[in-house]
Amino acid sequence: MIKTLLRHVGRFKTASILTPVFTTLEVVMGVLIPYVTAWIIDRGIMQGNMNNVYLYGGIMIVMAALSMTFGILSGKFSALASSGFAYNLRDAMFKNIQTFSFSNIDKFSTAGLITRMTTDVSHLQSAFQMVLRISVRAPLNLVFSIFMCVFINMKMSLIFIIAMAILGTSLYFIISKTVKLFTQVFTKYDDMNKSVQENISAIRVVKAFVREDYENKKFASAAKGLYKLFVGTEKLMAINHPVMSTVVYGCIIALSWFGAHFIVAGDLSTGQLTSLFTYVMTILNSLMMLSMIFVQMTMSAASGKRIVEVLDEKADVTNPEHPVMSVSDGSIKFKNVSFSYGSSEYAIKDINLSIKSGETIGVIGGTGCGKSTLGNLICRLYDVNKGSVEVGGIDVRQYDMERLRNEVSMVLQNNVLFSGTILDNLRWGKSNATLEECREACRLAVADEFIDRMIDGYDTIIEQNGNNVSGGQKQRLCIARALLKRPKILILDDSTSACDTATDAKIRKAFKEAIPDTTKIIIAQRIQSVADADRIIVMQSGRVVGFDTHEELLKHCDLYSEIYRTQTELSGDFDEKQKGGAA
Repeated sequence: MIKTLLRHVGRFKTASILTPVFTTLEVVMGVLIPYVTAWIIDRGIMQGNMNNVYLYGGIMIVMAALSMTFGILSGKFSALASSGFAYNLRDAMFKNIQTFSFSNIDKFSTAGLITRMTTDVSHLQSAFQMVLRISVRAPLNLVFSIFMCVFINMKMSLIFIIAMAILGTSLYFIISKTVKLFTQVFTKYDDMNKSVQENISAIRVVKAFVREDYENKKFASAAKGLYKLFVGTEKLMAINHPVMSTVVYGCIIALSWFGAHFIVAGDLSTGQLTSLFTYVMTILNSLMMLSMIFVQMTMSAASGKRIVEVLDEKADVTNPEHPVMSVSDGSIKFKNVSFSYGSSEYAIKDINLSIKSGETIGVIGGTGCGKSTLGNLICRLYDVNKGSVEVGGIDVRQYDMERLRNEVSMVLQNNVLFSGTILDNLRWGKSNATLEECREACRLAVADEFIDRMIDGYDTIIEQNGNNVSGGQKQRLCIARALLKRPKILILDDSTSACDTATDAKIRKAFKEAIPDTTKIIIAQRIQSVADADRIIVMQSGRVVGFDTHEELLKHCDLYSEIYRTQTELSGDFDEKQKGGAA
């Protein structure tokens, strides 16, 4: 884990090396200052020699200035290194996430990924800065101060050793207890972030169903779980301060008592006793800083593990060593295809299909029968478990993924628009598309009708997730965006479900007239959306139970006949009432 994380220090290695160097110099200067203070007292003030006071005072001022300078440089480089390290981690995680296939994304929750890129990285940033500065400063201060105490008076240094043993034992007890609690904290962070994310993104649904109280309770439960864990850890950490104070005051009393006896006996000078008081505080503060380091390392270890999980995740769908860079046509073949989303049960089984380039193919069936899975496999959002899917006569696994997905354009079931103008969203399909190209795509998708009614037209700002446009408008913009790619295959995954039947018919007519050479796969719930397709695939429980024209399926496919009868009878009753004026 540590090796993986340190690889992302990157160009901030120099700052990472200079930080402990300047910290060491700062510590050396800081440790020597109390010793020089003892000279001022013993060789200057006690002897009435002002020349020595000025001499050693000047030396102490220079050392203090150097210590301050080294401290400033250490702080500067540690901030640069830790911030850079955090930037590199976030950048590497984000870039790796972009390579994930749908199956990789399925392993992580959205809230979990957000927590990893925010809270977890922040913890690692603090830990890295602490490693570069405090983990260098504390041990050096401790070792140098103990050395100076022993150098000044061996007997008096025994007080520090006893104090260190008491403080060290209490710190071990506290840290061993907090480790278990901190490992649970990040799971609670995920739960809380998930609650916040779901509520904010679906706030309109929450209000429509008057579920504010329920959402408040759900968030309160997640926040309370995090609160309890932090209270538990803080209670344990709070023991540090009284133990530290007791040990410090005990050392001061012991130093005063034994120091007075040693001064009277001539074994210790007043200046040396003064410097010992400084060193004892330095030693105990160093122990406190070490305890902070252990706690921070515990927290960051859990964060680091979660971050490395994302960094080490390898995309399941990758380019072959020598990818095919062009798609000859829009023909599609499924050869004995079976696919599972990670469970033992196949989502689709033993699929064999042959679709000619330029055909319009409808796909219909009940919810969960595998319709969307067919589309996902064509543009290789997932890889098949068995068999093969061919586009243009070549297995999709042999293509360059970017080239394949530019030629196989898919409008997903869950339509997503991004913050920005309508034009910005359309140009996701083609980054350098002209305004006229965008207008033409919108005309085919019947989106021009509502765009022209907007005050700012194509410069209208789309709110996050397209919350300021209707479901049907969002679908039509997504279709237009896909059309800008000028693909050889266009897959519409229930992408006109929010449109009225008249608009749906206009879109299908425009496709037939304007892009006759493009293979069109229309996945739908409504018979009306696929009835005029060249052929229709009927699916049930992951299998193809019919593949023919509308007329032939009505004759020979019981499932299709049942769907048709159900939908047309409901529609017929409604139409009859409208004609007859019945209420």
